Order: sequence, then structure tokens, then C-alpha cells
Amino acid sequence: MLDRVSKSFCTFAVMAKKTKLPADTNKRAKSIVDLATGESKETTPQDEVKAAAAALGRLGGLKGGKARAAKLSDKRKKEIAKKAAAARWNKRK
Repeated sequence: MLDRVSKSFCTFAVMAKKTKLPADTNKRAKSIVDLATGESKETTPQDEVKAAAAALGRLGGLKGGKARAAKLSDKRKKEIAKKAAAARWNKRK
């Protein structure tokens, strides 16, 4: 029994650092009890939306550079490369 209690307390201690508790005293007490007993929802709808947006942004980011490079002419790519090199060298001065 003691091992189970200490394990749940450790879980609560870790979860309490990651979870923002409500300002209202009653809601805060309920969320602490939920965290301690393991009955709390770990993800909220906002977390799911953030994860979906991040995945979508990553897909666009993976495509973006290659698509842009394919559209640019060799002359324009060379101009961009010269500008980047100049910016790198100017930092050192």
C-alpha cells in the first residue's frame, strides 16, 4: 500500500509542475484531487488543436524550401547565395 501511495504522490508531483492550476480555490482543489488520483484529462481540446496545427505547419515547411528552389532560376539562386554569403561575412567584422 505504501508503495502505491508513494508512486501516486510522485506522479502528482511531476504532473503538478506541468499543469496550470485554476485560480478558483474550489476548482484548484478538485484539479489537485484529480491529478493525485489519476482521474484528470491529460489533453485538452486546445492541446489537440495545437498538435494538429504543428503537424500541418511541419508538412508545409518540408515542402516549402524544395518548391521555392524549383521555381527559382539559376540566376536568382546565385543572387540569393551571394547575399547570404555577404551577410555571413559582414557578421564577423
